Amino acid sequence: MAQHYYTVSWDQLHRDSKALAWRLIGMRPFAGIVAITRGGLIPAAIVAREMECRLIETVSIVTYDEEERGAPRVTKPPAAAGDGEGFLIVDDLVDTGATARVVRGLLPRAHFATVYAKPAGKTMVDTFITEVSQDTWILFPWDTEPQFIAPLARSGAA
Repeated sequence: MAQHYYTVSWDQLHRDSKALAWRLIGMRPFAGIVAITRGGLIPAAIVAREMECRLIETVSIVTYDEEERGAPRVTKPPAAAGDGEGFLIVDDLVDTGATARVVRGLLPRAHFATVYAKPAGKTMVDTFITEVSQDTWILFPWDTEPQFIAPLARSGAA
């Protein structure tokens, strides 16, 4: 279980994904983007929009069940990306690097970018925006929802 939690709002994810696109835009023209599902779908859409890239492929890797990590399994390979030449891989986070190693094996010539990176996995990616500690669990906006919380005065805490 994670020691710390970091909640990312939709606005923050959008800003960070746009910052990733800004960092990538001058590197080279990319033929397309490979989004790692599911977490990389939204950052990839934002990056694709900012870079005016229309070719989007996906690779589906199953690694987590809630907060429990398992062995990565490819459930859908990125057929249109070949060996990755000219492609940009986008994911929300690199944690231990387990998923990144699998994707790197499939697309060895692609440029790999994530929005967030943890120390154990950051060497697996070429570009990232924000580093978080290894013991931090990021709560992405698709994992949370705002809800009403009663004022303290109503709980009898006064």
